Amino acid sequence: MATLVSFKPHMLMVLSQIGYTVMYIITEASFNHGMDPSVYVTYRHIVATLVMLPFAYFMERKTRPKLTKAIFVEIFVLSLLGVSLTLNMYFTSLKYTSPTLLACMVNTIASLTFVLAIILRLEVVNIRSPRGIAKILGTGVSLAGVMTMTLYKGGSLRKIGDALIHINGSTSVVHENWLKGSLLVVASCITWSIWYIMQAYTLKRYPAQLSLTTWMNAVGAAQSAVYTAVVQHERSAWTIGFNIDIWSTLYGGVVISGVVTYVQLWCMEAKGPVFVTLFNPLSTLLVALLSYFVLGENLYIGSIIGGGVVVIGLYLLLWGKQHDESQRKETEDSKAPIFSQEENNFKGEA
Repeated sequence: MATLVSFKPHMLMVLSQIGYTVMYIITEASFNHGMDPSVYVTYRHIVATLVMLPFAYFMERKTRPKLTKAIFVEIFVLSLLGVSLTLNMYFTSLKYTSPTLLACMVNTIASLTFVLAIILRLEVVNIRSPRGIAKILGTGVSLAGVMTMTLYKGGSLRKIGDALIHINGSTSVVHENWLKGSLLVVASCITWSIWYIMQAYTLKRYPAQLSLTTWMNAVGAAQSAVYTAVVQHERSAWTIGFNIDIWSTLYGGVVISGVVTYVQLWCMEAKGPVFVTLFNPLSTLLVALLSYFVLGENLYIGSIIGGGVVVIGLYLLLWGKQHDESQRKETEDSKAPIFSQEENNFKGEA
């Protein structure tokens, strides 16, 4: 049981990446069906707000800190960085670039967050210790694996059968302005990394994960609605039918923006922002496997090699951070008996 408890954040993050994997598939199907990305972002976070609000209100009503103006400003910026601005830039960049570039760039968020965490002293790296070297090597190896998966194809494996699920619709992308799309992708990755770092600070002043999740979704939905109203002038775009559009919206709202965001906040408070972003490359590997076995798409040698490299890098980084956790616990344990003994002596003298 102690082992299961210690690995609880790891298991939760793996499950989160599985959730992201399913989201990528059904969201692609929804966009191919004709749903506007900015409308999807808005509706998705409205759904998340409605779902998470009762849990946040009743389960944290006695422990939730007071919402001050300063904290609300932080939540407004968090919603901008993690919801409205970032996601709309991300989906808009699809019009100008290719999914390969997006997959490559998004998986650099872990490395960017790691660098920012070191600069802001949220992460300690001792280059003279094995665990510090493991962190640096793990980050570099994971990034190399992601680059291999997205930029190198190689030969493809023979298909094992017909596709179990067929995604209909046009998958062609009009590359209107590659430079513009590339800049949007880079900007979204930077804001995403800042979002992860900023959450760590906000959680110290507002340690209510359910309430923070609800607030970010509500404010983010409002911000995205304003943006969508400006850029999308067709009223028909706001109408979605009982088809893949509504299912992708419900799944994205309930599972991703609701449950997964809450899980990430919980893991971030327990392990830090770098730990949360370490698992991002797993979704790229899982998407490749799901596309091969379920959608009948090609699986290339580059994806297999890159996936193995990602796992090695992830293991190195987790090994380094696990030793940090062990050292921190040993330090706390070594201080506890001294304090306890001094307290007993004080009581005895009294």
